[in-house]
Amino acid sequence: MKFYNLIIKYRFWLSIIAVVIGIILNVTGSAGFWPTFPLYFIGAIGLFSHFFIGPLRLIQEPMEAGKIEEVKKILDTIWFPNLLFKPVRSTYYTIKGNLAMMEQDFDTAEKHLKKSSSIGSPMPEAEGANKLQLGMMAMQKGDFKQGESYIRAAIRVGIPDKESEAVAYLQMCQIFINKREFRAAKDFFRKAKACKPKTQQVLEQVKEIEKYISRIPG
Repeated sequence: MKFYNLIIKYRFWLSIIAVVIGIILNVTGSAGFWPTFPLYFIGAIGLFSHFFIGPLRLIQEPMEAGKIEEVKKILDTIWFPNLLFKPVRSTYYTIKGNLAMMEQDFDTAEKHLKKSSSIGSPMPEAEGANKLQLGMMAMQKGDFKQGESYIRAAIRVGIPDKESEAVAYLQMCQIFINKREFRAAKDFFRKAKACKPKTQQVLEQVKEIEKYISRIPG
């Protein structure tokens, strides 16, 4: 696995070296075209995979280890993201958006996540998580209409984990409380509790809303 990751990491330069060696052998007359064809073929495959698939496979380990600077360095090796295949490009912009959110650069995060959303994802859960993040950012900006639209879309396509699903329902609950549509608000609150969230932040949000919603008739 480590050897394969090294190949991915350096495949651009290895591909260039293979092509250059092939050219030198041809020019100097040391070998004809067909004997050097494997060098050209390996070089072409390496360059193709570098520009159209990218090095996103290398991101998982440093991301899990919290090595954000290393993740950024890997992403910086993608010089032309528009050349990436659509599923890879969507993942690229999602990661860029998540990194921007971690730095609280919400404008940049929104820009990248919208790009990812417009491209679409091969995995509905990833698309759902993306739309939920866009909805949360819209809510932070006070754009409840856009926030509701994104969060509804996230719920419709599916959200990957129960904690995030609970957050989505709680956001919808708050939206309908603001609309004074209390029956719908209570329904979304019940759905949030049914997700049985465990993280402290979400549980505190449940308790705060429960204090208010328990006083609403109906």
